[in-house]
Amino acid sequence: MKQVKIAGVPEHFNLPWHMCIENGEFNEAGIDLHWTDVPEGTGKMCQMLRDNETDIAIILTEGIIKELTENPHSSIVQVFVKSPLIWGIHVDGKAKYNSVSDLEHKISAISRLGSGSHLMSFVNAEKNNWNISAIPFEIVNNLDGAIASLSEGKSDYFMWEKYTTKPLVDSGTFKRVGECPTPWPCFVIAVRNEFLVENKSVMALILEIINATTEEFKYIPSIDRTLASRYGQKVEDIQQWLSQTQWSQKNLDEKTVQIVQNQLFELNIISKKVDFNQIVKNI
Repeated sequence: MKQVKIAGVPEHFNLPWHMCIENGEFNEAGIDLHWTDVPEGTGKMCQMLRDNETDIAIILTEGIIKELTENPHSSIVQVFVKSPLIWGIHVDGKAKYNSVSDLEHKISAISRLGSGSHLMSFVNAEKNNWNISAIPFEIVNNLDGAIASLSEGKSDYFMWEKYTTKPLVDSGTFKRVGECPTPWPCFVIAVRNEFLVENKSVMALILEIINATTEEFKYIPSIDRTLASRYGQKVEDIQQWLSQTQWSQKNLDEKTVQIVQNQLFELNIISKKVDFNQIVKNI
């Protein structure tokens, strides 16, 4: 049995992986796929790939591309979710802010430097014609840290996936004042290069198994109720999310990598753009 470590956020996007693991599909193929939930998100998963704490990460496209322009320790081998991620822009439920325009010059809570919440703060600032070099940040580690930071007034707003935070909006813990979708596919599958060189056939088999599930995922009977129950969501919210979400069975193309790098470079998030082949590998 080949042992493989995989990491991802504890969010509804990743249910196909859990279903395949729980149904024994990887085991039947001789693969012991061990999943680690990473509530801290992309910045933490980049560190895990660097430090050999995981072999595979289901990770935000912009975050891993930023990482690989600086340190090409891993490669993107496939897009996992090709639709954009809808980032909700949240403030404390009792805050006086009521629109995104109220947040210029205010403190952005981020999970960590290099995380999606960090990078998308710049994307949102540019979208609203703010000075991107003047955004103050407060590192909060995870969603619980953001709740505490906003309620204590240490930060003013927090960007996180819209549906993950919906229960907090419904309860009045957060108030959502806007949205900011990513202008590219949101999640990709990244693999440590050392692991990929030694286990290309294993990785191909892993992709074959997960792709068979994601192709049919939306058509699984009562999948909306399963997702709602498992992730503490309302069925109607999950149904809306499902209608907006598309999984992928193909790799990232050169044009999309160029678009992401151009955006990150313009925002001074990366200092250089690198060759497509340093970021993407086909299996």
